[in-house]
Amino acid sequence: MKALDTWERVLVALIVAVYVAFGLGIDGFLSPYAVADSTYNFSEKALIALAMALLVIAGDIDLSIAATMALASLAMGFAMKAGAGLPLMLVAGVAVGAACGALNGWLVTRWKLPSIVVTIGTLSLYRGLAQVVLGDQAITGYPETLSQWGNGTVGDLLGLPWLIVPIEFAVLVVMALAVGLFLHHTVHGRRVYAIGANPVASRFSGIAVDRYRFGLFVFAGVMAALAAVLLTGRIGSTRPNLAMGWELDAVTIVILGGVAIEGGRGSILGTVLAAVLLGSFTFALGMLNVSGIVMSMIVGVLLIVAMVLPRGLRLLRPTGWKAA
Repeated sequence: MKALDTWERVLVALIVAVYVAFGLGIDGFLSPYAVADSTYNFSEKALIALAMALLVIAGDIDLSIAATMALASLAMGFAMKAGAGLPLMLVAGVAVGAACGALNGWLVTRWKLPSIVVTIGTLSLYRGLAQVVLGDQAITGYPETLSQWGNGTVGDLLGLPWLIVPIEFAVLVVMALAVGLFLHHTVHGRRVYAIGANPVASRFSGIAVDRYRFGLFVFAGVMAALAAVLLTGRIGSTRPNLAMGWELDAVTIVILGGVAIEGGRGSILGTVLAAVLLGSFTFALGMLNVSGIVMSMIVGVLLIVAMVLPRGLRLLRPTGWKAA
Protein backbone atom coordinates (compact mmCIF):
# COMPACT_ATOMS: atom_id res chain seq x y z
CA MET A 1 0.00 0.00 0.00
CA LYS A 2 1.26 3.42 -0.93
CA ALA A 3 0.15 4.85 2.44
CA LEU A 4 2.60 2.54 4.21
CA ASP A 5 5.69 3.20 2.09
CA THR A 6 7.70 4.51 5.05
CA TRP A 7 8.16 3.18 8.55
CA GLU A 8 6.84 6.43 10.03
CA ARG A 9 3.54 5.88 8.24
CA VAL A 10 3.40 2.36 9.62
CA LEU A 11 3.84 3.81 13.10
CA VAL A 12 1.06 6.34 12.51
CA ALA A 13 -1.22 3.52 11.38
CA LEU A 14 -0.34 1.50 14.49
CA ILE A 15 -1.03 4.49 16.76
CA VAL A 16 -4.43 4.98 15.15
CA ALA A 17 -5.14 1.25 15.55
CA VAL A 18 -4.22 1.36 19.25
CA TYR A 19 -6.49 4.32 19.95
CA VAL A 20 -9.37 2.88 17.94
CA ALA A 21 -9.09 -0.62 19.42
CA PHE A 22 -8.69 0.43 23.03
CA GLY A 23 -11.08 3.34 22.59
CA LEU A 24 -13.79 0.89 21.67
CA GLY A 25 -12.88 -1.49 24.48
CA ILE A 26 -12.11 0.85 27.40
CA ASP A 27 -14.58 3.43 28.64
CA GLY A 28 -13.01 6.88 28.74
CA PHE A 29 -9.80 5.93 26.94
CA LEU A 30 -10.42 8.51 24.22
CA SER A 31 -11.50 11.31 26.56
CA PRO A 32 -9.30 14.43 26.38
CA TYR A 33 -8.20 13.99 30.00
CA ALA A 34 -7.22 10.33 29.47
CA VAL A 35 -5.27 11.22 26.31
CA ALA A 36 -3.48 13.99 28.23
CA ASP A 37 -2.72 11.61 31.11
CA SER A 38 -1.28 9.06 28.68
CA THR A 39 1.50 11.49 27.74
CA TYR A 40 2.92 11.19 31.26
CA ASN A 41 3.53 7.56 30.38
CA PHE A 42 6.14 8.39 27.74
CA SER A 43 7.27 12.03 27.84
CA GLU A 44 10.33 11.53 30.08
CA LYS A 45 11.28 8.29 28.33
CA ALA A 46 10.97 10.01 24.96
CA LEU A 47 13.36 12.75 26.10
CA ILE A 48 16.14 10.27 26.78
CA ALA A 49 15.18 8.35 23.63
CA LEU A 50 15.88 11.49 21.57
CA ALA A 51 19.45 11.53 22.84
CA MET A 52 19.72 7.76 22.45
CA ALA A 53 18.58 8.07 18.83
CA LEU A 54 21.41 10.49 18.03
CA LEU A 55 23.94 8.15 19.63
CA VAL A 56 22.66 5.06 17.82
CA ILE A 57 22.60 6.89 14.48
CA ALA A 58 26.24 7.81 15.15
CA GLY A 59 27.06 4.17 15.83
CA ASP A 60 27.12 4.32 19.65
CA ILE A 61 24.75 3.60 22.53
CA ASP A 62 24.34 4.73 26.15
CA LEU A 63 22.89 2.08 28.44
CA SER A 64 23.67 4.19 31.52
CA ILE A 65 21.24 6.97 30.60
CA ALA A 66 18.54 5.92 33.09
CA ALA A 67 21.11 5.52 35.88
CA THR A 68 22.35 9.02 35.03
CA MET A 69 18.81 10.23 35.72
CA ALA A 70 19.06 8.76 39.23
CA LEU A 71 22.37 10.54 39.91
CA ALA A 72 21.06 13.84 38.53
CA SER A 73 18.00 13.60 40.76
CA LEU A 74 20.27 12.76 43.71
CA ALA A 75 22.35 15.86 43.02
CA MET A 76 19.19 17.97 43.04
CA GLY A 77 18.16 16.44 46.35
CA PHE A 78 21.52 17.11 47.98
CA ALA A 79 21.50 20.67 46.69
CA MET A 80 18.05 21.21 48.19
CA LYS A 81 19.14 19.75 51.54
CA ALA A 82 22.14 22.09 51.49
CA GLY A 83 19.76 25.05 51.27
CA ALA A 84 20.03 25.79 47.55
CA GLY A 85 17.12 27.34 45.71
CA LEU A 86 15.48 25.83 42.65
CA PRO A 87 17.87 27.42 40.10
CA LEU A 88 20.95 25.97 41.85
CA MET A 89 19.19 22.64 42.21
CA LEU A 90 18.67 22.56 38.46
CA VAL A 91 22.29 23.53 37.84
CA ALA A 92 23.46 20.72 40.11
CA GLY A 93 21.30 18.16 38.31
CA VAL A 94 22.34 19.25 34.82
CA ALA A 95 26.02 19.45 35.85
CA VAL A 96 25.99 15.89 37.19
CA GLY A 97 24.15 14.64 34.10
CA ALA A 98 26.68 16.33 31.81
CA ALA A 99 29.57 14.94 33.89
CA CYS A 100 28.19 11.40 33.60
CA GLY A 101 27.85 11.81 29.85
CA ALA A 102 31.34 13.30 29.62
CA LEU A 103 32.84 10.32 31.46
CA ASN A 104 31.13 7.95 29.04
CA GLY A 105 32.29 9.98 26.06
CA TRP A 106 35.86 10.22 27.37
CA LEU A 107 36.14 6.48 27.92
CA VAL A 108 34.72 5.75 24.47
CA THR A 109 36.68 8.33 22.46
CA ARG A 110 39.94 8.63 24.40
CA TRP A 111 40.44 4.96 25.17
CA LYS A 112 38.68 3.57 22.07
CA LEU A 113 36.43 1.31 24.12
CA PRO A 114 33.10 -0.02 22.78
CA SER A 115 30.29 2.20 23.99
CA ILE A 116 28.07 -0.75 24.92
CA VAL A 117 30.77 -2.12 27.25
CA VAL A 118 31.57 1.29 28.74
CA THR A 119 27.96 2.18 29.45
CA ILE A 120 27.13 -1.21 30.92
CA GLY A 121 29.93 -0.50 33.37
CA THR A 122 28.85 3.05 34.12
CA LEU A 123 25.24 1.90 34.41
CA SER A 124 26.32 -0.25 37.37
CA LEU A 125 28.55 2.54 38.70
CA TYR A 126 25.95 5.33 38.56
CA ARG A 127 23.09 3.17 39.82
CA GLY A 128 25.31 1.73 42.53
CA LEU A 129 26.32 5.19 43.72
CA ALA A 130 22.69 6.20 44.03
CA GLN A 131 21.85 3.05 45.95
CA VAL A 132 24.85 3.29 48.27
CA VAL A 133 24.26 6.95 49.08
CA LEU A 134 20.51 6.71 49.60
CA GLY A 135 20.11 3.12 50.72
CA ASP A 136 16.42 2.51 51.23
CA GLN A 137 15.74 6.19 51.91
CA ALA A 138 14.14 8.85 49.71
CA ILE A 139 14.59 12.60 49.49
CA THR A 140 11.32 14.52 49.58
CA GLY A 141 10.08 18.07 50.18
CA TYR A 142 10.87 19.55 46.78
CA PRO A 143 9.54 23.03 45.89
CA GLU A 144 5.99 23.33 44.64
CA THR A 145 7.27 24.83 41.38
CA LEU A 146 9.11 21.61 40.58
CA SER A 147 5.96 19.62 41.27
CA GLN A 148 4.04 21.89 38.92
CA TRP A 149 6.55 21.26 36.14
CA GLY A 150 6.13 17.51 36.57
CA ASN A 151 2.37 17.42 37.07
CA GLY A 152 0.96 20.68 35.76
CA THR A 153 -0.41 21.70 32.39
CA VAL A 154 0.42 24.47 29.96
CA GLY A 155 -2.99 25.93 30.81
CA ASP A 156 -1.93 26.28 34.45
CA LEU A 157 1.02 28.44 33.35
CA LEU A 158 -1.01 30.56 30.95
CA GLY A 159 -4.16 30.85 33.05
CA LEU A 160 -6.19 28.85 30.51
CA PRO A 161 -7.97 26.01 32.37
CA TRP A 162 -9.20 24.42 29.15
CA LEU A 163 -5.65 23.90 27.85
CA ILE A 164 -4.86 20.55 29.46
CA VAL A 165 -1.63 19.79 27.59
CA PRO A 166 0.89 18.58 30.22
CA ILE A 167 4.03 20.68 30.64
CA GLU A 168 6.13 17.54 30.25
CA PHE A 169 4.63 16.86 26.83
CA ALA A 170 5.17 20.48 25.77
CA VAL A 171 8.85 20.17 26.77
CA LEU A 172 9.09 16.97 24.73
CA VAL A 173 7.61 18.66 21.66
CA VAL A 174 10.06 21.57 21.92
CA MET A 175 13.06 19.29 22.37
CA ALA A 176 11.94 16.96 19.56
CA LEU A 177 11.68 19.93 17.20
CA ALA A 178 15.11 21.19 18.26
CA VAL A 179 16.79 17.79 17.90
CA GLY A 180 14.96 17.15 14.63
CA LEU A 181 16.14 20.45 13.18
CA PHE A 182 19.70 19.68 14.28
CA LEU A 183 19.74 16.18 12.81
CA HIS A 184 17.79 16.70 9.60
CA HIS A 185 18.48 20.30 8.65
CA THR A 186 22.05 21.15 9.63
CA VAL A 187 25.47 20.15 8.38
CA HIS A 188 26.21 18.80 11.87
CA GLY A 189 23.30 16.39 11.57
CA ARG A 190 24.54 15.16 8.21
CA ARG A 191 27.92 14.54 9.82
CA VAL A 192 26.27 12.46 12.56
CA TYR A 193 24.73 10.26 9.84
CA ALA A 194 28.09 10.02 8.09
CA ILE A 195 29.86 9.00 11.30
CA GLY A 196 27.36 6.22 11.89
CA ALA A 197 27.53 5.00 8.30
CA ASN A 198 31.33 4.97 8.03
CA PRO A 199 33.47 6.53 10.78
CA VAL A 200 36.75 5.83 8.96
CA ALA A 201 35.63 7.59 5.79
CA SER A 202 34.26 10.43 7.92
CA ARG A 203 37.69 10.96 9.50
CA PHE A 204 39.34 11.05 6.09
CA SER A 205 36.77 13.60 4.92
CA GLY A 206 37.78 15.95 7.73
CA ILE A 207 34.98 15.33 10.25
CA ALA A 208 36.08 15.50 13.91
CA VAL A 209 34.51 12.12 14.66
CA ASP A 210 35.57 11.81 18.30
CA ARG A 211 34.51 15.37 19.05
CA TYR A 212 31.02 14.70 17.72
CA ARG A 213 30.75 11.40 19.57
CA PHE A 214 31.91 12.99 22.82
CA GLY A 215 29.41 15.82 22.38
CA LEU A 216 26.57 13.36 21.82
CA PHE A 217 27.38 11.54 25.06
CA VAL A 218 27.40 14.83 26.96
CA PHE A 219 24.07 15.74 25.35
CA ALA A 220 22.68 12.38 26.46
CA GLY A 221 23.69 13.22 30.03
CA VAL A 222 22.03 16.63 29.83
CA MET A 223 18.83 15.12 28.44
CA ALA A 224 18.88 12.53 31.23
CA ALA A 225 19.13 15.40 33.72
CA LEU A 226 16.18 17.19 32.08
CA ALA A 227 14.12 14.01 32.25
CA ALA A 228 15.18 13.59 35.89
CA VAL A 229 13.98 17.11 36.72
CA LEU A 230 10.54 16.37 35.31
CA LEU A 231 10.30 12.90 36.83
CA THR A 232 11.47 14.10 40.25
CA GLY A 233 8.87 16.84 40.15
CA ARG A 234 6.17 14.42 39.06
CA ILE A 235 6.76 11.84 41.80
CA GLY A 236 7.92 14.40 44.38
CA SER A 237 10.96 12.46 45.54
CA THR A 238 14.44 11.16 44.75
CA ARG A 239 14.85 7.40 45.06
CA PRO A 240 17.76 5.07 44.23
CA ASN A 241 15.55 3.08 41.86
CA LEU A 242 14.43 6.17 39.95
CA ALA A 243 13.89 5.29 36.26
CA MET A 244 15.05 1.74 36.88
CA GLY A 245 15.00 -0.21 33.60
CA TRP A 246 14.24 2.80 31.44
CA GLU A 247 17.33 2.20 29.32
CA LEU A 248 15.50 -0.79 27.81
CA ASP A 249 12.45 1.37 27.09
CA ALA A 250 14.63 4.03 25.46
CA VAL A 251 16.37 1.47 23.25
CA THR A 252 13.01 -0.06 22.34
CA ILE A 253 11.62 3.35 21.37
CA VAL A 254 14.66 4.10 19.22
CA ILE A 255 14.65 0.76 17.40
CA LEU A 256 10.87 0.73 17.06
CA GLY A 257 11.19 4.23 15.59
CA GLY A 258 13.20 2.85 12.69
CA VAL A 259 16.70 3.82 13.79
CA ALA A 260 19.17 1.24 12.48
CA ILE A 261 21.04 -0.38 15.37
CA GLU A 262 24.17 -0.53 13.19
CA GLY A 263 24.05 3.26 12.79
CA GLY A 264 23.81 5.68 9.91
CA ARG A 265 20.03 5.63 9.47
CA GLY A 266 16.95 6.82 11.37
CA SER A 267 14.74 9.81 12.10
CA ILE A 268 13.55 11.85 15.04
CA LEU A 269 9.96 11.72 13.79
CA GLY A 270 10.05 7.94 13.90
CA THR A 271 11.48 8.03 17.43
CA VAL A 272 8.72 10.35 18.67
CA LEU A 273 6.01 8.28 16.98
CA ALA A 274 7.42 5.12 18.55
CA ALA A 275 7.36 6.79 21.97
CA VAL A 276 3.69 7.73 21.48
CA LEU A 277 2.87 4.21 20.28
CA LEU A 278 4.62 2.46 23.15
CA GLY A 279 3.35 4.95 25.74
CA SER A 280 -0.27 4.84 24.65
CA PHE A 281 -0.19 1.04 24.40
CA THR A 282 1.21 0.54 27.91
CA PHE A 283 -1.17 3.21 29.25
CA ALA A 284 -4.07 1.20 27.88
CA LEU A 285 -2.68 -1.97 29.43
CA GLY A 286 -2.44 -0.12 32.74
CA MET A 287 -6.11 0.82 32.49
CA LEU A 288 -6.79 -2.89 32.02
CA ASN A 289 -4.77 -3.65 35.20
CA VAL A 290 -2.11 -5.61 33.34
CA SER A 291 0.86 -6.25 35.65
CA GLY A 292 4.22 -4.53 35.20
CA ILE A 293 5.99 -7.85 34.57
CA VAL A 294 3.69 -8.59 31.67
CA MET A 295 4.28 -5.09 30.30
CA SER A 296 8.05 -5.69 30.46
CA MET A 297 7.59 -8.90 28.49
CA ILE A 298 5.56 -7.02 25.90
CA VAL A 299 8.26 -4.34 25.62
CA GLY A 300 10.83 -7.09 25.02
CA VAL A 301 8.70 -8.62 22.29
CA LEU A 302 8.21 -5.21 20.68
CA LEU A 303 11.99 -4.70 20.67
CA ILE A 304 12.51 -7.97 18.81
CA VAL A 305 9.67 -7.25 16.38
CA ALA A 306 10.99 -3.74 15.77
CA MET A 307 14.35 -5.15 14.68
CA VAL A 308 12.97 -8.00 12.58
CA LEU A 309 9.91 -6.46 10.90
CA PRO A 310 11.57 -3.64 8.89
CA ARG A 311 14.18 -6.04 7.54
CA GLY A 312 11.51 -8.57 6.62
CA LEU A 313 9.48 -5.94 4.82
CA ARG A 314 12.55 -4.74 2.92
CA LEU A 315 13.10 -8.30 1.71
CA LEU A 316 9.47 -8.54 0.61
CA ARG A 317 9.54 -5.14 -1.11
CA PRO A 318 13.15 -4.51 -2.13
CA THR A 319 12.35 -1.65 -4.50
CA GLY A 320 9.75 0.30 -2.58
CA TRP A 321 10.36 -0.06 1.14
CA LYS A 322 12.17 2.62 3.12
CA ALA A 323 12.86 2.22 6.84
CA ALA A 324 12.96 5.75 8.12
